Amino acid sequence: MERNLSPSDRGRRRRQAPIAITGTDLGLGGGHGAQEASAPSCVITTDNEAPRLARQSSQVQSIELRTYVFLDSLQPQLAAYMGTVSQGFLPIPGDACLWLEVSPGMAVHRVTDIALKASSVRLGQMIVERAFGSLALYHRDQSNVLHSGQVVLEAIGSRMELRSRCEVSWTEIIRAITPDHAVLINRQNRRGSMIQAGMSMFILETEPAGYVLIAANEAEKSSNITVVDVKAVGAFGRLTLAGREGDVEEAAAAAMRAVAQINRTAKA
Repeated sequence: MERNLSPSDRGRRRRQAPIAITGTDLGLGGGHGAQEASAPSCVITTDNEAPRLARQSSQVQSIELRTYVFLDSLQPQLAAYMGTVSQGFLPIPGDACLWLEVSPGMAVHRVTDIALKASSVRLGQMIVERAFGSLALYHRDQSNVLHSGQVVLEAIGSRMELRSRCEVSWTEIIRAITPDHAVLINRQNRRGSMIQAGMSMFILETEPAGYVLIAANEAEKSSNITVVDVKAVGAFGRLTLAGREGDVEEAAAAAMRAVAQINRTAKA
C-alpha cells in the first residue's frame, strides 16, 4: 500500500504511472496506414479547444470568393499604375499578380495570412471595404503566385470556377474626344497618363470591380494604347484607355475577350 512507502518511493511510483490523455482527435493526419514523416497523425487538444477550432474552420469555409484574377505578366503601364496606389510592395513590369476579392470584407485578413504563409509572394495591396475585401499578391515567379492562390482556395473550400461572373455594366468607344472633355478627365482623380484632345477613348465598367485588371492587362498587351485610369475597388470597376482609333478598337476587343474568358469558366 502506498501509505506504507517512504516519500521518495511514492514519488517514484507516481512518475512511472501511465498518464491518461483526454481530448479530441481532429483527424488531420489521415488514416492508420503509412503516413508522411512530416505530418502528425493527429492533433490532441483539450476538450474545450475542439469547438473553438471547429468554429474557426467553419468561419473560413464561409468566406465567399468574388474575384480571382491571375495576371501572368504585368504590363508596364498597368504595373506603374498599380504602384501609384500600392501601400505595400511595389510591382514591376513582368511580375505575376493575383488579385482576390472576398466577402465579408474583414475576411480578407484571414485570406492574406493564408496566402503569405503559403509561399514567398509579396503583398502589394489590401483593401477592406464595407462589404468586400481585396488583396494583390506579386512575385516574379508565377508558380509562387499560383501556389498561394491554390492554398487559399483549398482553405476556404472554393475553386476558381466558383468565382462570380463578370457583369459588364457599361462599355463604349468615344472617338475624337473634345478638348473640354479631355481637360476634365485629366483633372479628375486619376493616377495614370493624360488623355489628349482628338484621341479615342475606351471605357469599361464591370461588377465585381477586380475584373478590370485583366481587361487592362490584356488590352495593353494587344496594342499601343495609353492607360488613363484603372479602378479595381468598390462596387464597380472602371477602366479608361486612350489612343489612336485603330489601337483603341483593338485594345477594346482584347479587353472584352478577357471578360468573355472569365465568364466561360465562372459560375452561372
